[in-house]
Amino acid sequence: MFSAPGLLFFVLGLAALTAPYMTLAANRIVAGDGFRVWQLAAPGNSVLALLLLVAGLVMGVLGAWPYLRVAGAASGLAALVWLLTLGGTSLLDGAGEYARISPAAGFWCLLVVLGLLLADGLASLSPGPWARLGILAVVLSVMAMLLMSGLLSGLSIMQEFSSRKPAFYDALSRHLWLSLGSLLVAVVIGLPLGIACYRSPRLRDALLPVLSFLQTIPSLAMFGIMIPLLGWVGDTVPGAQSIGIAGIGFAPAFIALVLYSLLPVVANTVAGLNSTPPAAQEAARGMGMKFLERLFKVELPLGLPIIFAGLRIVLVQNIGLAVIAGLIGGGGFGTFVFQGLNQTATDLILLGALPTVVLALVAGVLMDILVALTKPNVRHVSESAP
Repeated sequence: MFSAPGLLFFVLGLAALTAPYMTLAANRIVAGDGFRVWQLAAPGNSVLALLLLVAGLVMGVLGAWPYLRVAGAASGLAALVWLLTLGGTSLLDGAGEYARISPAAGFWCLLVVLGLLLADGLASLSPGPWARLGILAVVLSVMAMLLMSGLLSGLSIMQEFSSRKPAFYDALSRHLWLSLGSLLVAVVIGLPLGIACYRSPRLRDALLPVLSFLQTIPSLAMFGIMIPLLGWVGDTVPGAQSIGIAGIGFAPAFIALVLYSLLPVVANTVAGLNSTPPAAQEAARGMGMKFLERLFKVELPLGLPIIFAGLRIVLVQNIGLAVIAGLIGGGGFGTFVFQGLNQTATDLILLGALPTVVLALVAGVLMDILVALTKPNVRHVSESAP
């Protein structure tokens, strides 16, 4: 009747309501004063949004009706935005030209609670891959319309975005190049290596420990190692600097991400190929298939879910690690994160951190969908078996 996770989220949500929901600061750098939900606006304006939020938490407790739980989480998220708009209007009134408002701990805690409640409700519904893709499209469309509507333009993070639009889109482009480009290069290198390791246990025993060692090097240390190496290459090899190879910048960050990506690609390629049922391999040999025919017609198609699971790990990992590239001039959203840290500007940090989180979540969901689409249809196989 009742959902245990829903009960937990309900208790955590009520606790988060007691924390400051928004802060008002005199400018973008100084610490602000916290305001709780009931202090954001006149009671007549905020009580409906607060009731909608509590109702969403209550609906999340009803484990027998997953659709109702999803609706409750969605209504709670809508109430969060409503409260932000109410607080933005009332707190900025007469606060001064340089005043800034920002979501506080209460908002972020409620956002996490309601997001987990929504994910738990959707998991109970067990949507198929195409349904998940449709849900993701709807969520991203709602977020885009909300950001373009101007309802949140009073928030400090939106003001940081407005003053840095060209730099933001340049950081987005660089971040995608770092994460997706390094994944592509890792696939081009790692997939043949994985196939070779699958064919040769001796090569596998020699190569995987080396790749595992590279994976254990901390990201800052890896970037530090790349700086003198590529700096030497840029200074000594003719034409190297003209194609962007230098001690700092895009190249060392990109190469470091490629090195981090090789282990999941190679290891999951080996695991995927090894997952081919012996009966399928014997049947392929019985049909006279050579190695390459078995590889491309039997082993790779059956191993794709595991291989794509490795690529999912790489992509999400690289999106997060690309933030560190901002320390060495590699660009990406890490530029805003470290600028914000230097200026003690929290909202500038969030301008780099929040898009990174969204990119990682979207990439994870898309790769999960791809893994689900490549899984063999067990039901169809069992029905067609004699």
